[in-house]
Amino acid sequence: MGFTELINEDIKKAMLAREKEKLAALRDIKSKLLLEATSGNGEVSEEAAIKICMKLHKQRMETYELYVAQNRQDLADDELFQAKVIEAYMPKMMSEDEVRASVAAAIESLGATGPQDMGKVMGVLSGKLAGKADGKLIATLVKEMLAN
Repeated sequence: MGFTELINEDIKKAMLAREKEKLAALRDIKSKLLLEATSGNGEVSEEAAIKICMKLHKQRMETYELYVAQNRQDLADDELFQAKVIEAYMPKMMSEDEVRASVAAAIESLGATGPQDMGKVMGVLSGKLAGKADGKLIATLVKEMLAN
């Protein structure tokens, strides 16, 4: 079963169970998938679908933090719930230790010696860890390891 079919099945289940909050998050995923399909070749790849889910999750978490900072806990709870629904469709993210090991291996294999090599290391890691780790975490670890 493809990603789009999975979302469609879960939308049907959420409708039957009358889960409004879950339905809202699933419909948002579906609308972004349809938008991607109509702007491209008509079929959304698994990688593109995962990227869409990651982007939606990141948006929800940023909005959640904004609502918490503004003391709007009622809205923050809704955003956090939707983020958790979206998170269920994302691949398992790597831990910081796993990312650190990948960064160390990439630095060693490229022979990077200082901050001037950050672009080279990031280029390799961005492709290798796409969808598995947060880009901000990767950049921070690369910067930290190259500074030493």
